[in-house]
Amino acid sequence: MGLSGIEIFKKLPKKNCKECGVPTCLAFAMQLAQGKAELSLCPYVTDEVAAELSEASAPPIRTVTIGVGDNALKIGGETVMFRHDKTFENPVGFAILISDSMSEGEVDDKIKQFNETSFERVGLNLRPDLLALKSEANDTNKYASLVKKVAEQTEGNIILISESKEMMEAGLNCCKEKKPLLYAVTSNGGSDIAGLAKENGCPLAVKGANLEETAQITERLVKEGFKDLVIDSGARNIKQLLEDQIKIRRAALKGKYRPLGFPTITFPNEMTNDSMKEAMYAAIMVAKYAGIIVLSGFDAPRIFPLLVQRLNIYTDPQRPMVMEQKIYELNTPSKNSPVIVTTNFSLTYFIVSGEVEGSKVPTWLCIMDTEGLSTLTAWSAGKFVPDLIAAYIKKIGIADKVEHRKIIIPGYLAQIKGELEDELNNEWEVIVGPREAGDLPTFLQRIA
Repeated sequence: MGLSGIEIFKKLPKKNCKECGVPTCLAFAMQLAQGKAELSLCPYVTDEVAAELSEASAPPIRTVTIGVGDNALKIGGETVMFRHDKTFENPVGFAILISDSMSEGEVDDKIKQFNETSFERVGLNLRPDLLALKSEANDTNKYASLVKKVAEQTEGNIILISESKEMMEAGLNCCKEKKPLLYAVTSNGGSDIAGLAKENGCPLAVKGANLEETAQITERLVKEGFKDLVIDSGARNIKQLLEDQIKIRRAALKGKYRPLGFPTITFPNEMTNDSMKEAMYAAIMVAKYAGIIVLSGFDAPRIFPLLVQRLNIYTDPQRPMVMEQKIYELNTPSKNSPVIVTTNFSLTYFIVSGEVEGSKVPTWLCIMDTEGLSTLTAWSAGKFVPDLIAAYIKKIGIADKVEHRKIIIPGYLAQIKGELEDELNNEWEVIVGPREAGDLPTFLQRIA
């Protein structure tokens, strides 16, 4: 951040009113410096100080929003070089390129790819974010028709790509309410496009021939009042692009160099005609700081690994991924189907549910909230113990779904069998399941 906690504290009203939810102004200032609180929580800070602190305490890489509403994509806002220092804030956005020079069938296929690309993993829906619409046909009506079609048929955020003010204006008129990203201002032109961005409140992309030129353009635009910028260093080979991405992040974070303190947009689709190479280049950009990655297509073998990579890199390693506490119905269970109880650690759920589904045995899977801890860890932490499991079984309503009174617990917790039956007033028989999930199919087929 730009200011330390003490420097921020000196500018606060020092009332210690606690209305911000923090005991003292000093503690609030420390949270502001760490990015853990919003200045708007202080009801007594003046507009002048608010403007000063907002600018001074802004992250070294500006947060830029593309789109509106729940589907809006936020990029940038990062404060560290490496994920182990602090969680990365805003995941990279994936865009599919569609040109107005493509045939109607090709355009429909690209739109279909975007709309249908969705994968469920660890309880999350993984999907891309943007459609990059490029003007190549030099026909305002054709470009406007493409933009209108995409805006009407998808809920994705939009990037408008054109060197012409007329083309950009024609496209923008069809989707201005979506606040698209306008690409791009260069050293040779684009001032008219910048004017459209300012007039319509849209984020603006900048493209230089190299980093020095890119910084010169952003510095000029910032002086003109532009804040929401996305930068393209102009590199179109992977070696130079990787170097540029690292230099941009380092200059902004380590050198506090504001002209490069913006998220980036990269174009692996322009670097190769080999789809697998394109995916490899994109994977490098996911790991090394891209804000947006533009691809030529979203076929599953290419996009799925990239979505999973993004999920892994941008998941907070200090917060376990969890499943919702509820009863999951696997293989259409009936009143006579077995009942399994386990923790809500997502990996536990997906391993167990995968084996159960593979067994073809209809089963009730009761997932208990253990704050995302695995079975043995939750047991040792006192979160998956007989009294809590019994209370969960009684309140979850599984007794209303089955005619029998038998529950299956993980094999590694065999020692709690007797105590759990006591906690359940001996109304339920506790069956010790196998230790390894891979043995579940045989076990379930035997007892079903």
